[in-house]
Amino acid sequence: MSETLAPLRAAVVGLGWAGETHLKAYKALPGVEVVAIADADADRLHKVRKEHAVPYAYSDWQEMLTRDDIDVVSIATPNYLHMPVAVAALQSGKHVMSEKPLARSAAEAQRMVEAAEAAGRALDVSFNHRKRGDVQALRRIIDEGTLGQVYYAKTYWLRRRGTPFWGGWFSQHQLSGGGPLIDIGVHMLDMALFLMGEPEAVSVSASTYAELAPKGRGSAHPLQGEFDVEDLATAFIRMANGATLLLEASWAGYGRHYDDFGVELYGTTGGASLENREWKNDDTLRLYLDQGGVPTVAQPRVSTAGGHADAIRDFVQRIRSGDWAGCTGREGLKRSQIIEAAYTSAREGREVRLA
Repeated sequence: MSETLAPLRAAVVGLGWAGETHLKAYKALPGVEVVAIADADADRLHKVRKEHAVPYAYSDWQEMLTRDDIDVVSIATPNYLHMPVAVAALQSGKHVMSEKPLARSAAEAQRMVEAAEAAGRALDVSFNHRKRGDVQALRRIIDEGTLGQVYYAKTYWLRRRGTPFWGGWFSQHQLSGGGPLIDIGVHMLDMALFLMGEPEAVSVSASTYAELAPKGRGSAHPLQGEFDVEDLATAFIRMANGATLLLEASWAGYGRHYDDFGVELYGTTGGASLENREWKNDDTLRLYLDQGGVPTVAQPRVSTAGGHADAIRDFVQRIRSGDWAGCTGREGLKRSQIIEAAYTSAREGREVRLA
């Protein structure tokens, strides 16, 4: 006998690639109906509404949030709108799934978390890359004790020529909060912290660079509009348990990487690397162990499937469970605090300690 699920009604604000991905993920789940969408682009709003047969469409997200038949809201807008949309949605009694980063700044992220806790509603962040099958498999391997205590990690997302050019908001600090560090670096920060067991960060030392994009380099397309963020960033993060993490992120740089991301872990009884090169999702995981006193490399056969759909599925399951007390965006807040500390460190040329 199939399980009967209570109906859940969803809405999506922002209908770019990420927003439409959220919409499709909701529609694929049994018992979930997408009742409304919102986007300031009238042509895109009409196109998505027609393609996905969404009952209601709004050019004004504030008007949409006055509806009382919405249970969950996905936010896939430019970063500067994450906080106002989330706070309004939470205050109106809706659960919220936000695209990464949680917000442009730690203060905005803190306000979102406080709104979720005050409203007694869930706030989650779509860190979809931690849902990958290879990441989940590596986390299980770590939980079993295979690597021992992880004391050092390196993580990166590096692009050779990948500076965003569409729309312009990615490259404007006022709208985005930063460049590749807050855009793709936050994904890798989340992946590394997730695999390391969520150690508490205590200090950050970072540098940022804008050497290519301001000169019109580092993109396969002509760059448009203002550019006042970095195109490469590196940060060294110290943890309360003594572990350290090196984080690198770039939209453009003269290096061997095309569009590659990965993480390397060094533990007391073993190590691991997870590497995705040019989005070739095969044979990504390696384990470095001693077997019979002999250094050994193991290549686990694991699925790399998983992403936005899994993040939405887990979010919906959490809402349906009725137990979302611990889902108030605090992991997203910690990432925002580290990213902000990195930008402060780079700007002021010093190590920044986290409270």
